[in-house]
Amino acid sequence: MKLNALVMSRNTGAIKALVTAFAELGIEYRTSFSASETMEILAQGRHSALVLDFDAPHSAQIAKMTRTLNAKHRPVMFGMIGAATPIAELFEAGGNFALYKPLDFLQVLHSFRAAQAFMQQDRRETSRHRGETIAYLELPGATIPALVQDLTENGLSIQAAEPLVPMRGLSFRFVLPETTQVIHATGDFVWTDKAGRAGLFFTNIPAACRRDLQAWLRKRDGKKSHVACGMFDVKAGRRAIAAAH
Repeated sequence: MKLNALVMSRNTGAIKALVTAFAELGIEYRTSFSASETMEILAQGRHSALVLDFDAPHSAQIAKMTRTLNAKHRPVMFGMIGAATPIAELFEAGGNFALYKPLDFLQVLHSFRAAQAFMQQDRRETSRHRGETIAYLELPGATIPALVQDLTENGLSIQAAEPLVPMRGLSFRFVLPETTQVIHATGDFVWTDKAGRAGLFFTNIPAACRRDLQAWLRKRDGKKSHVACGMFDVKAGRRAIAAAH
């Protein structure tokens, strides 16, 4: 299976050095310029490597969220860092290899050759299956992305890069996996934990979105059962939310 890389950076010099090394190693590549675009691309397909410019906004958040992907789907992570970025910050965020700016062709080549054994793990089993999707949570003052880990007719479980504060009436949206159908909904947190995981219970979902969700679930039921994993203990969850207010 051919290796591929996703690069998030606006640094033209760094991208040029990476592209030259990729050509030498036969690695296909794609570039993105923002955190939201990067997360959407990661949700759409599998990548052997992810290269993040740690001077770009939200790069550490993207690194932390990538670390939560299933091990079979998780790319080898390279962090481009400058003199002002401590290398510990890269590894604490989940990075595997450091690339020091300004990038040098030989440095990049050496690093990617060292990582090839990890990048060449057999991913054929999942290469055509879009298993993850991103939910965008409209929090007060910001919209943040979170990975959707489980989805039922009643709600969903998510993984964010940081712990989430329980609240009611949260608006959010996500794309049904393997489709282009966007689901808009309002929900209440029924549980959260310190690792950034949370469960959301739908309190309002437009009729058309509910029909799309039900049709998607019926189609998927023949392939894979959907287990709520105790996500929707609604009474206990609402007690927790009430206690938080």
